[in-house]
Amino acid sequence: MAAFERIKSGIHQLDETLDNIRLGDNVVWHVSNLKEFSYFVEPFVKQALKDGRNLIYINFGLHDPLINMTEDDFKELEYKRNDSTSEFAMIERNGIKIYQVDPNDQFESFTLEVHNIITHEGFDAFYVFDCLSDLQTVWSTDLMMGNFFRVTCPYLFSLDTVAYFPLIRGKHSFSAIAKIRETTQLFLDLYSNGEDVYVHPLKVWNRYSQNMFLGHKYDLETGELKTLTDGLDVSNFYKVINVSKNYHNEQNIDSWERFVSLAKLEHSNGLDISDKCDFMCDVMMTKDANLACKVKDYFTPEDYFTIYNRMVGSGMIGGKACGMLLARKIIEKDRPDLYAYFEPDDSFYIGSDLFYTYIVANDLWDMRVEQRTKEGYYKAGKKLENALLEGTFPDDIKEKFRRVLEYFGQNPIIVRSSSFLEDGFGNAFAGKYESVFCVNRGSIEERLESFEDAVKTVYASTMNISALEYRSLNDLDDTDEQMGLLVQRVSGSYYEDYFFPTAAGVGFSYSPYCPIPGMDNHAGMLRLVMGLGTKAVDRTKNDYPRIVNLDRPRAITMPNIAERHKYSQHSLDVIDLNEIKVNEISIYEGLEVLPRYAKRVVVEHDRETEARFRERGQKREVVFVNCNGLVNNDKFIYIMKELLKSLEDAYDYPVDIEYTVNVGHDNSFVVNLLQCRPLQVSINKEDVEIPNVENNVYFHIKQSSMGRSRKEKIDILVYVDPHKYYEYPYAKKSSIAKVIGEINSYCKIHDKKSMLIVPGRIGTSSPELGVPVVFADISQFSAILEESYSEVGYMPELSFGSHMFQDLVEADIYYGAIFEDENRLEFNKSLFDNYENKLREINPDYNEDVFDMIRVIDFSNDSLEFFHDMANDESICFLNK
Repeated sequence: MAAFERIKSGIHQLDETLDNIRLGDNVVWHVSNLKEFSYFVEPFVKQALKDGRNLIYINFGLHDPLINMTEDDFKELEYKRNDSTSEFAMIERNGIKIYQVDPNDQFESFTLEVHNIITHEGFDAFYVFDCLSDLQTVWSTDLMMGNFFRVTCPYLFSLDTVAYFPLIRGKHSFSAIAKIRETTQLFLDLYSNGEDVYVHPLKVWNRYSQNMFLGHKYDLETGELKTLTDGLDVSNFYKVINVSKNYHNEQNIDSWERFVSLAKLEHSNGLDISDKCDFMCDVMMTKDANLACKVKDYFTPEDYFTIYNRMVGSGMIGGKACGMLLARKIIEKDRPDLYAYFEPDDSFYIGSDLFYTYIVANDLWDMRVEQRTKEGYYKAGKKLENALLEGTFPDDIKEKFRRVLEYFGQNPIIVRSSSFLEDGFGNAFAGKYESVFCVNRGSIEERLESFEDAVKTVYASTMNISALEYRSLNDLDDTDEQMGLLVQRVSGSYYEDYFFPTAAGVGFSYSPYCPIPGMDNHAGMLRLVMGLGTKAVDRTKNDYPRIVNLDRPRAITMPNIAERHKYSQHSLDVIDLNEIKVNEISIYEGLEVLPRYAKRVVVEHDRETEARFRERGQKREVVFVNCNGLVNNDKFIYIMKELLKSLEDAYDYPVDIEYTVNVGHDNSFVVNLLQCRPLQVSINKEDVEIPNVENNVYFHIKQSSMGRSRKEKIDILVYVDPHKYYEYPYAKKSSIAKVIGEINSYCKIHDKKSMLIVPGRIGTSSPELGVPVVFADISQFSAILEESYSEVGYMPELSFGSHMFQDLVEADIYYGAIFEDENRLEFNKSLFDNYENKLREINPDYNEDVFDMIRVIDFSNDSLEFFHDMANDESICFLNK
């Protein structure tokens, strides 16, 4: 049929009044109740069936169905919804296709399912939708209801469909109604008083007549529609719409704001609002059932109100924000003695609804739909990632951003990801999404622009390759993942032109690594660095955080002072107030501006070298940064140990945290708890005994690995030669990560169990120290080992606590190191020298230097076996001929 072709509504005079409904029209009926809607939808349905139209009913409402349905119909729909072989929950009754869609699946999943139904039904279909207002009830805000309509209406229009939507008067804000009216083709007000029914068209797109926008009276008995031109009739019409129960002036605030205002009023009057608090938790805090139970146990009404007051937009604050707030409440309630050492929290939260609103407002929804397909998952994801960086925010949101910046003044802040799925039980998303520091300098306009760019950067990071790969590996690629944001004041002090905390780091209530035999894994572990905590979670250059096992915090694994100096922190991250960015500076620059009392807690003296200088008559201070003063502070160690234990007890699960420490001149200190989440740990699924192998051993190591016990047959071995990697031009070293990524994809496509051995530190940002892969480059390997090669300075660092470490744990990837010490029992590098290099088959276009450096060995015709005993931390790999 032709676009804009006239169709029949089932009411002849209505067709005349509106100059007919046309193909492509979305018709919104603004009603006081659904009984009013039935007067017009029933004739529409009858006429559509009479004309042989493809008629579809989209059922999702909390109300009674708008089309006659039996109990058996609902049972059959439920069966089909639970049947994995059914694309949709759909039945056909009396010429009407009935689709059932669940809005409890959240905005994206619901909207995509409706989109897919519309795609499936194609052109010229006729639709009846359940009441839009019920979406507001389920999603708790007008915003997301409006977003659904704003993306669905244009798609229906593009397919020349006709769709009827009811909308309840008085339930929604001015702005929500305005956006729906702006998007739809027809917007009609309905009023009734039990006897008389009136239609008042407010918008009829692309049509006009002198009488079209007058009131019209509908006779229920005759089915006739009469235009009101007589003064008495007009008077009666306005009498009906001005009766309070029929006419509702829309609200300046939406339903969620009204709900919270009522909860505040009832609480101030001493009423029990436990049920409202539970609802606020479900709507505002988390979808993770385990976390939600704990939030409800620990949070008071005042806590919910405080969060609400500090939110921009609506929706969830997300996993990271929820975890941080919950951890602080646990310590406040259960351990006030520890809470006394906490910095206060004054964070702001950008609600998850704003993420989709940003996508919709910038006309990116079609791109998002494409990205959610199997074919477009990665390709369209890259396009959407770039597009998210280029969008703009509505003026009302910009004004709210401005208020946040005015609160913080010119203090540095950080915009952190806090998505639906982040930091929950089972999915940490460690390092997958961005966090962006804002130095917060310049005019308010400059600071606002910088803040908006930071928000857009975090939004765009939902589409980066590592995040997409992580979601795919964890079967979350089809799950609704909205992005909330946590805006925190950066904890620290001003030191001349720099701003940074005395120390920062990450902590674990359970340590998977015991550097000294006999240590208690359950005592916990800290990674400590001077300056911003980025050095504690990222693998950068030649910096080594201080690893503190809280069972024996002062235990030294390297008694040699020269080694302790070498494997210490050599640079720190700071906020540079002059250059207005995060910068890396040498520890000597940092120590120069640090007060003596603060310097004392982050350095260790090289007493041997200082003594030799004194013998020569020279007084010289020789120090290196390893946070030794904090480690030797019994009070600090006690607080961190008890903090981790208390959180683990409350979570009933191991946890990891991020924190800062700022010290005072009198040995005082405060801790700022920035993040807390369930710690993903390797769990032994079986006992494995290391076999006694005499011949064809490739490697045999102990006390230098992480991961559950396992025995596996390796199909593909990938080995990166350390000497050849060292000789490879520095400018080209980063390209080796792409080669590893291509091999990773080959193993995924061909379902190969693979092992990777690389020089130095995998995932470092410094190519001279190791191969700078990201998680997506190594996600399919079953085992990854770092090789020590002192001849050119490659040294593994089993970086327990880094984001890379968390990736490997969650992906159940074995992680080990082949050191050049007593823990390396055997390493026969030349064992496979005569094997063919499979890399030439994977990609013959690499140059000879790459083929010489990287060997890919296929063991399809042999048996390369790998055993790891987690209990005794021993691993062996051998060729079983």
